[in-house]
Amino acid sequence: MSKETVELLVEGGKATSNAQMGQRLGPLGINIKNLLEDINKKTAGFKGIKVPVKVIIDTNTKSTEIYVGTPPTSELIKKELNLEKGSGRPDIDKVGNLAIEQVIKITKMKYDTMLLNDLKGGVKSVIGSCNSMGILVEGLDAVAINQEIDNGKFDDVIKSEKTDVSEEKKLEMQSKLESVRLELQKELEKAKIEAEKIKPTEVKAEVKVGEEVKAEEKVEEKVDVKGKVKEKGKEKVREKKK
Repeated sequence: MSKETVELLVEGGKATSNAQMGQRLGPLGINIKNLLEDINKKTAGFKGIKVPVKVIIDTNTKSTEIYVGTPPTSELIKKELNLEKGSGRPDIDKVGNLAIEQVIKITKMKYDTMLLNDLKGGVKSVIGSCNSMGILVEGLDAVAINQEIDNGKFDDVIKSEKTDVSEEKKLEMQSKLESVRLELQKELEKAKIEAEKIKPTEVKAEVKVGEEVKAEEKVEEKVDVKGKVKEKGKEKVREKKK
């Protein structure tokens, strides 16, 4: 019995045929349309999320086995916040703010694929992914929230594996996000003003340095000229003595 394994990344419930899929599955002689229908049934619960799918094909009987994996952490984060994409400038442009309970929820979904010994380590791993996408946790960046986790602030909620978030807390997270955005905007404007102040000073300094160089060149020229004159004068004196 000969089997082939094909790994795909599809949108939950909306897998469609494309050129790449045709190249990989076409030569195996299976009915791609029927396969996609089966994949969409199995991934319907991941609507709006890209999810890895492994298809094992018996090349003799053309039968298939479909295994649905866990979506990438980034996809789960975007789904939790209803985002299309992360930030292009994660250090200065924050696009979301997760409650610690939401981070625990995502961690539990990915935990079986993580090479970790405890849930707290998994939570910190997910926070790292949030940080690279410009997403805060509890209104803090990765360094600050991980410090609070290490200090035991969220031990109770992590140990209880709480994943439910009230609407009130979601509103609180949104409010914190707006506050951080405002502070970052102020810092950017302040930095821009400082840069404008420094720029003219640098130009003046360059001009001054240039002038000093020119002045030194003039002094050297005068010295050289005087030196030559003195030498010429000595030559004339010697000629008279002769």
